[in-house]
Amino acid sequence: MLFMGEMMTQFGSVIASIMFGYAMFQQYFPYDLRRYLTKYTDKIVGLVYPYIHITFNEYSGDRFKRSEVYLAIQNYLSTNSTARAKRLKADDVKDTKSLVLTLADNEEVTDDFQGVKLWWTSYKSTPKNSTFSWYPNSDEKRYYRLTFHRRHRELITTTYLSHLVQEGKTIAIKNRQRKLYTNGSGERYYGGKQTKWSHVLFEHPASFDTLAMEPEKKQEIIKDLLKFKKGKEYYAKIGKAWKRGYLLYGPPGTGKSTMISAMANFLDYDVYDLELTAVKDNTELKKLLIDTSNKSIIVIEDIDCSLDLTGQRKNEKEKGEDEGKSKDPMKKAKEEDNNKSKVTLSGLLNFIDGIWSACGGERLIVFTTNYVDKLDPALIRRGRMDKHIELSYCGFEAFKVLAKNYLDVESHDLFSTIERLLGETDMSPADVAENLMPKSDEDDADKCLKNLVDAIEIAKEEAVKKKAEEEEAKLKAKEEEKVKTEKEKLEKESETKTDEVKVKCKCGNGTLDKEVKEETGS
Repeated sequence: MLFMGEMMTQFGSVIASIMFGYAMFQQYFPYDLRRYLTKYTDKIVGLVYPYIHITFNEYSGDRFKRSEVYLAIQNYLSTNSTARAKRLKADDVKDTKSLVLTLADNEEVTDDFQGVKLWWTSYKSTPKNSTFSWYPNSDEKRYYRLTFHRRHRELITTTYLSHLVQEGKTIAIKNRQRKLYTNGSGERYYGGKQTKWSHVLFEHPASFDTLAMEPEKKQEIIKDLLKFKKGKEYYAKIGKAWKRGYLLYGPPGTGKSTMISAMANFLDYDVYDLELTAVKDNTELKKLLIDTSNKSIIVIEDIDCSLDLTGQRKNEKEKGEDEGKSKDPMKKAKEEDNNKSKVTLSGLLNFIDGIWSACGGERLIVFTTNYVDKLDPALIRRGRMDKHIELSYCGFEAFKVLAKNYLDVESHDLFSTIERLLGETDMSPADVAENLMPKSDEDDADKCLKNLVDAIEIAKEEAVKKKAEEEEAKLKAKEEEKVKTEKEKLEKESETKTDEVKVKCKCGNGTLDKEVKEETGS
C-alpha cells in the first residue's frame, strides 16, 4: 500500500509538471511558434496513431441553418447506440406516450458495422466568457466525432455514412411530430440555441373530409397539393424554388384557418404562424425565414391588417400632407414608437419569392384576408400567390358535410327547405355549424335542423331589412346630394348676378366721372 501511495504521488507530480509546462508554453511562446510546433507534432503523431476522426458540426456554413447530417446522426444514435451509454437525455414524442433518448454532452458510445468497431462522442464547447448570464451561450458549439481505425477508411466513408444518414432520416420520419410555431418580439432558447420561434405540438383535428366545401373545389385543392408535394424534380427542371403561394380570401367565418389546418394534416407539414407586427425589420424577417424547416406552411393571417404595407407607395403630395399633420415633435415621436415594425412591402415580397426564399424547399406560403381588394396587386400576383381560393358563404353541398359531421345525418325532410333558404341567404359555415351543434343531450337531429331553419329565416329577414335600410340611406343621400347641388347652383347664380351688378355700377360711375371732367375742363 505504501508503494502504491508513492507511485500515485510521483504520478501526480509528473502530471502537475506537464500541466505547468503546457501553461508556460501557452503563455510565453509566440503564437506563430506554437502554431508550427503543433502542426509538426500532429504530423509526427499521425505517423504512429492508427485512428481517424471525422467531426460533424451541428451548424454548417455560417451557422444559419442546422445541419441535416447532424440531425440524422442524432436520430441514428438515439435508436442504435444509446443502450450502451451511461448518460442520456430524454425527450417525449408521439403525444408523450414514448421517449426518445439521445446522448448527453461529452458522452461516448460504440457502434458495430459489418464487424468494424466505431466510437461516437458527443461534444459541446463553450467559449470563455467573463460575463455572467442566466441564459445559454448563443456561441455554444455542439458536434459529434466519429473515430475508427484507418484501415476501414473506405468502408466507413462510403457505405457506413450513407447507411447512417438514410437510417437517421427514416427514424426522424417515424418519430416526427407536427409543430405549430409562432414568433415573438424577443429571443428564445431551444435546445441550447437562440431562436425567435417558439412552438407547441400541432394537434388540430381538421381534415379535408370534415371541411365544409363543395366536393369539386375540395378535390381541386387536394390534387394541387399532391402535385406540389411530388414536384421536387419538376421545380428543379423549370428553375424555380420548391415553394407555392396560396391566397385564402372570403368573409369572416368561412373556414380560412380551418383550411390551413386541413392542409397541414394532409401534407404532414409544420405550421409557422408569422406575426408581422412583432418583426423589427426586413433583416429579421429574412432570419425568421431561414430558421423555418422544410415541409412547412408559413402563414400570415389577415395580411390586410398585419402592417401598412402600401405606405411606401404614397405619392409626394400624400407624403407632404402626412408630414404636415405630424409637425408636433411629441406626437411624431409617439407615432414612431407605436409603429416599431419597419417591415416594408419590398421586404415582404423578397421574403415570398426573393433570393432568400430559395433557402430550403417544400414550403407553402399562405396569406388570408377578409378583403382581397385592400391588398397591393404586387403582393398577390401570380407567381407569388400562385393559387387564389375564395371561401364564400355556406352552400348546400357544404351544409351536407356539416350535417354529416355534427349530426351523422345524410338526408332529412328539412334538407330541401334548408337548400332553398341557403340559396336565398348569406350565412357563413361557422354560423351554420353553431346551429347544428347539439347544446344538450336532449337535442337530436330534428331539433338542431329546425334551429338552423329558424336561424336562416331570421338572418334572411335581417338581410332584407338591412338591404331596405341601405336602399333608403342611398335614396336619402341622393336627395341630399341633389339638394346640395341645387343650393350650390343657386348660390353660384346669385354670385354671378351680384358680380354683374357691381361691374355695371363700376362702369356707370366711370362714365359719369368722365363726363364731369370734360365739363369742368371746358
